[in-house]
Amino acid sequence: MKYQLLFFLFLFGYGLCAQVPGAGSNIERDITVSGRILEKGTNFPLEYATVSFLKSDGTLVAGGISDTEGKYRIEVPQGIYTLQYDFISYKTVKLPPQRLFKNTELPVVYMALDSESLDEVVVRAETTEVQIRLDKKVYNIGKDLTTSGATVSDALDNVPSVTVDVDGTIALRGNENVRILINGKPSAIAGFGSTDALRQLPAEAIERVEVITSPSARYDAEGTAGILNIILRKEKTLGLNGSLQTNISYPLGSSVTGNINLRTDKFNIFNTTGVRYQESPGNAFFRNTYLSNNVDNPLIIEDRDYDRLRRGFNTNLGIEYFLNDRSSITAAGFLRTGDDEDNTVNITDEFDRDSNLAVTRDRIETELEDDLNFQFSLAYVNNFNDNGHKLSADFQYEIGEETQTSLIEESNTFPELELLPTEDITEVEDETEILLQADYVLPIGENAQFEAGYRGRFENSVTDYLLLEQLSAGGPFVRNDSLSNIFDFTQNVQALYTQYGNKFGNFSFLLGLRMENTVLKGEVTGEDVTSNESFNISFDKDLIGLFPTVNLVYELNEKENITLGYNRRINRPRNWFLNPFPSRSSEANVFQGNPNLNPAYASAFDLGYLKRWKKLTLTASVYYQYETDAFERVQEDTGEETPNGIPIIRTIPINLSTNQRVGFEAAMLYNPARWLRFNGSFNFFQFESEGTFNNVDYGTKNTSWFARGSAKVTLPGKVDWQTNAFYRGPRNNAQTETEGIISISLAFSKDFLGDNATIGFNVSDLFNSRKRMSLTETDSFISDSEFQWRERQFNLSFTYRFNQKKERSRGRGNGGGDFDDGDFEG
Repeated sequence: MKYQLLFFLFLFGYGLCAQVPGAGSNIERDITVSGRILEKGTNFPLEYATVSFLKSDGTLVAGGISDTEGKYRIEVPQGIYTLQYDFISYKTVKLPPQRLFKNTELPVVYMALDSESLDEVVVRAETTEVQIRLDKKVYNIGKDLTTSGATVSDALDNVPSVTVDVDGTIALRGNENVRILINGKPSAIAGFGSTDALRQLPAEAIERVEVITSPSARYDAEGTAGILNIILRKEKTLGLNGSLQTNISYPLGSSVTGNINLRTDKFNIFNTTGVRYQESPGNAFFRNTYLSNNVDNPLIIEDRDYDRLRRGFNTNLGIEYFLNDRSSITAAGFLRTGDDEDNTVNITDEFDRDSNLAVTRDRIETELEDDLNFQFSLAYVNNFNDNGHKLSADFQYEIGEETQTSLIEESNTFPELELLPTEDITEVEDETEILLQADYVLPIGENAQFEAGYRGRFENSVTDYLLLEQLSAGGPFVRNDSLSNIFDFTQNVQALYTQYGNKFGNFSFLLGLRMENTVLKGEVTGEDVTSNESFNISFDKDLIGLFPTVNLVYELNEKENITLGYNRRINRPRNWFLNPFPSRSSEANVFQGNPNLNPAYASAFDLGYLKRWKKLTLTASVYYQYETDAFERVQEDTGEETPNGIPIIRTIPINLSTNQRVGFEAAMLYNPARWLRFNGSFNFFQFESEGTFNNVDYGTKNTSWFARGSAKVTLPGKVDWQTNAFYRGPRNNAQTETEGIISISLAFSKDFLGDNATIGFNVSDLFNSRKRMSLTETDSFISDSEFQWRERQFNLSFTYRFNQKKERSRGRGNGGGDFDDGDFEG
């Protein structure tokens, strides 16, 4: 069956190639003029360069801008024109009058930096700009004052359509099943299946974020919500340049991030290095009511205080060598280390049936965590010509080591002091990942393009979980064989894809098909003390799936278009969702994986609209998703009790049948004046899930929404003031209702030393209101909780740049049906 599907995939790609239509005759008098604009000396593409077609008297007839590859394709009436090329900080280039009476491809234009005008450029890209393409929205982060001294996770929280929960969970359009990529590939930089690493990386490392809600076939099918592709900065300017940023914050924190870049005609060496120290206090409150008549103390109140300490180091060193004008090879290494310490104090009060205090218990947990992640990557790019004919190949090798140790000490402090048994937990996780990738892009004719490629990702993780506990207070530590285990997990995903795009007048399309073969293997070893026999719980799944994609765009005019997308996605369970051995978050709360958990599949539709005015850009989308075998965490009473008589609650992930999601989102960018800028977004969604587990109906229907807004004002003295506001509406799942959350951040900045230095001050969560308040109800218990991961934070930053001008603010692209690095624009 696999070989038949493979054969069908290539027949599909071949058929598309064989049926490519010719450019065709143009029944209108307009012709198409195309070309490319590169930076002189480096041959680097210049994006957003302006191309003007002028009559002999200087009258402007038509114009356009270049795309990310420096290419332009503009329709103009037949005639004789002088062509003028302009780009901020570059010398204007003019071509002598050209006789243009048929479709014409002009020679490559090389533009040189204008040293005089470069010194005068002081405008920085200070607002998040958006580019709409057939399969994604690209947000250029710009200079967001509120993320100075912040992390990548904080920066993502300012991107429209994206939310970051109080515990760091990233969601796209309210859906947490989102795939995180770095520079288009899964990476140790983003963490192995976890987003914790994004809290350690500086936000200054980001150039742009691609929100891909309707991914084309060239992207992984992983992530039913879509993909967030984080593109890191890499300087493009000739010579030696760099910057240094320092931050100090309260609660106590400090960081230093430096980047340096050396670029010549033959090579480009780049490095970004950062160190970080951050104290991050938090708190939580739980009120648990047990409904069973067998519970002596039905009301339990827990009050927790978290003291977290994060120490981290990261560095990224790479070299790009230009083999010739059209090909290059890049080698890069990334290293990240972490040394964290968390102290959690949990005070529990138990009340009897007469509401009298029966027991007060203190629980102190000290957790130490050491992380080491290393990634080496090798990339080769060969541009066969200037029309986009390209071959690229990538190799990536990553290793990760994480060691967590937890010492849990408990004692009763009321009605009398009593020491309780202590627990000592050690969890060691070793991870390895290899990625192989090849992509081939072939332009055909004026507007068509064919693409095919392969990606193989081979992952393995071994988790050793050891629980030692005292059977009596002060006694020796004994291994708990019911919970201690070793879990060896392998996930191999190999994919082939092909896609074809074309443009006919104002209509563009991109059709693709991706085939993915998924191998999931798990082997669990442990010893069950109840039977005193060794046992193995293992699984071996071999799955294959086809994932079609359709992306369409119709341009109503130069500044207005409509898009329609369809794609099929998959959500694969991570290793901790599959490990059947329970792991404890507390004595009375355990999480247990489900080895019978299968991948979830989703079909998604997206209808989008874009309209640009002189000072205003508006985007809107209506989306619908239908997911089968959707994951859901359910809680249930195990019927067991702790040695202290507290009922043990188990959380387990299951495939909860179906999940339907429909929503609407809109975003606005408005710059009424040079000193005033606004942007805002709104997302409304409703999801409905159906399913039962252990004869309990977990079906639910939820309507929620979130909105964010930002205002930026330039005050007298060139002081910038920015305010961000975010509100997330109430939401619920099968068992839990969560109240709305509001958060406001404030920031100021001032440039000095000839605009080479910047000092900034910002407050995150100004009113200390970013708290999650939830109510969980089941047949056996009710839990009312409040959780605050991080309290309000103040940050002071200083940045100094050498030989590095401020980021230039360029005009926004208008789409136009061009291809971008293998993706079709619209």
